[in-house]
Amino acid sequence: MMDVADVLWRLLAVLLAFLLLPLIVGQAEHKAMAHMQGRVGPMYAGGFHGWAQLVADGVKFAQKEDIVPSGADRRVFQLAPAIALLPYLIVLIAIPVGKGDAVGQVVDAGVFFVLAVMGVGVLGSLMGGWASNNKFSLLGGLRTAAQLLAYELPMLLAAASVAMAAGTLSLPGILDAWQWWWLPWQIIGGLVFFTAGLAELQRPPFDAPVADSEIIFGAYTEYTGLRFALFLLAEYAGIVVLSALTAVLFLGGWHGPSDSELGWVWTLLKTAVLAFVVIWLRVSYPRLREDQIQRVAWTVLVPLALLQIALTGVVKVVIQ
Repeated sequence: MMDVADVLWRLLAVLLAFLLLPLIVGQAEHKAMAHMQGRVGPMYAGGFHGWAQLVADGVKFAQKEDIVPSGADRRVFQLAPAIALLPYLIVLIAIPVGKGDAVGQVVDAGVFFVLAVMGVGVLGSLMGGWASNNKFSLLGGLRTAAQLLAYELPMLLAAASVAMAAGTLSLPGILDAWQWWWLPWQIIGGLVFFTAGLAELQRPPFDAPVADSEIIFGAYTEYTGLRFALFLLAEYAGIVVLSALTAVLFLGGWHGPSDSELGWVWTLLKTAVLAFVVIWLRVSYPRLREDQIQRVAWTVLVPLALLQIALTGVVKVVIQ
């Protein structure tokens, strides 16, 4: 009974984090963009500081008509938003929040597990683009797939550098082995990992596949109402997962003053700071063209990731 209760408690905690944290990031993005760009609407919805903006968005999506194009593959079209969203729930199970057993489930090959599951999310965009019976949607889905293939490699190489340094693929194991001097040592890999993650989430400046000025919001052109909202929620859930993984792999996760009691606070704080960086990049830089996106992946990030692996190998040999 104790084992069952422990499992249920962990699943409930992960589910609550999955339901709440993306909404908090969405609300924070509304407020940050309102301040940085002088947007009026998000500052007045509901009264004090626009506290009801997120509620207004939810009501708006719920009221919109659920439309399925007449020539669409109905089942695939309806399933695509769930396929885009659910992988991030699964990934949260393996991310350690605090010291000890403060993790949903310890996975021995945790690094490869989370990266493999995150890669499944692109199937939602591909399914939505193909099933919509719309050439713009199909083109957006293909651009999304091309972008994922380009940035999956540097992301994996950067994570492999940390796993090599720690001598384990387990996320809790990496944190147990982590030392403060890893910050300057693994900084190149951290920047590569975070940048590649932004591209996989199609966040600015890597949002050409869903740019309204290019192909009418890409694979999601035909989506309305709550199904469209699920794609947006998947984006915010991805921000939470990317920020948490970057904090765990490259910033020490729960390591900090009084980490035995406050380890989870340090993890959440580092995750929140990185999530704000994601929002800040959206309002600060123009989007790249599709050819520029591919060039950054293959001529900048991949060489830097290989350089980080070589540096990690040299340091490991010197230490031993």
